[in-house]
Amino acid sequence: MLTNIFQELTLSRLGFGAMRLPVGTDGTIDEKAVDEMVDMAMENGVNYFDTAWPYHGGMSEIVIGRSLGRYSRERWYLANKYPGHQIMKEYDPAVIFEKQLKKCGVEYFDFYLLHNLNERSIDTYMDPKWNILPYFLEQKRLGRIRHLGFSTHGSAENIEKFLDFAGDTMEFCQIQLNFMDWTLQDAKAKYELLTRRGIPVWVMEPVRGGRLASLAAEDEAKLQALRPEEKIPAWAFRFLQDLPNVKMILSGMSNLTQMRENIETFETEKPLSPVERQTLLEIAEGMKNSIPCTACRYCTAGCPMQLDIPNLISMLNDLRFSPAGAMNVGIRMDAVPENKQPKSCIACGKCTRICPQNIDIPGAMRDFAARLAEAPSWAELCRKRDEAAAAAARANK
Repeated sequence: MLTNIFQELTLSRLGFGAMRLPVGTDGTIDEKAVDEMVDMAMENGVNYFDTAWPYHGGMSEIVIGRSLGRYSRERWYLANKYPGHQIMKEYDPAVIFEKQLKKCGVEYFDFYLLHNLNERSIDTYMDPKWNILPYFLEQKRLGRIRHLGFSTHGSAENIEKFLDFAGDTMEFCQIQLNFMDWTLQDAKAKYELLTRRGIPVWVMEPVRGGRLASLAAEDEAKLQALRPEEKIPAWAFRFLQDLPNVKMILSGMSNLTQMRENIETFETEKPLSPVERQTLLEIAEGMKNSIPCTACRYCTAGCPMQLDIPNLISMLNDLRFSPAGAMNVGIRMDAVPENKQPKSCIACGKCTRICPQNIDIPGAMRDFAARLAEAPSWAELCRKRDEAAAAAARANK
């Protein structure tokens, strides 16, 4: 198993994300299957496990904690997260943290993250009335948190704003990063910012929820011509292995087959050649079906509604690329105030007249607003995610 050194720890480069655990026909987590996956992970050197308060309706923490509890505490590292993006009275940091320790059956977390810091939640995380950062820094001082960081789907500007606020207290940052989002969500800028600030990068969604694990036949043929023996999902991991500041790559695996194949990929390092890397990026461009916005921001200066047009187009491109990834867009849209959403566009045309790319921006806003109106609710998205995981688990039995 490939490893990275993080401060005093030796971490497996592959981490087991517990957001998409195998589930049975009734939608509940299949604990026997989870135990089998944890056993395979432990036997092959995977030592980092990641869960969070909302995963699997709150059951992920319990199940992964119970499964890991079969092994000596010194053999594994557990990461959990505080849901400050969903803040309300009952989400008091002390109350949540104590419940999480109990649910996971541990006395401390090796890694703890402020969860889903974005353009809307950042004010909550920085608001002294919630006492979030001071509380968790105190837990770190007490040894109940060994390493403190944050996860984000926000922009590079948002990340930098929070780092300026937090000073040197953040030890790592978890972002969505893969060869598609390198440009689609400008993950390149986020990676470069964190590297420049000396913050190690943790990766979520390395294969884009499975979207990059299976490509169009002509794209797969291009990659197979370069490396006949390499499986398609492995290409996404190879792209990330080449980034020196990526210290942890989390995969939300749902069955033993995925676990086995990912372990095989992380047994050896196989750097991409310049041709191979360029081929991946070209494949990504061909998959986007995107509006050619360069985020020059000329359009925003004259917008009477003060819409963040480049950000909205970025989300529309995300949705056009993968309608099944509506949950990801939902997370990002959650940070957009109601009066700054695409439905607020009045189609005055000022943006189009100044756009260097001649984009029909009002038309794009209408398209996006229509797609959002048709999108399922968060509950429906979660239900579909769990049903898909259950189907995958049944198929691999």
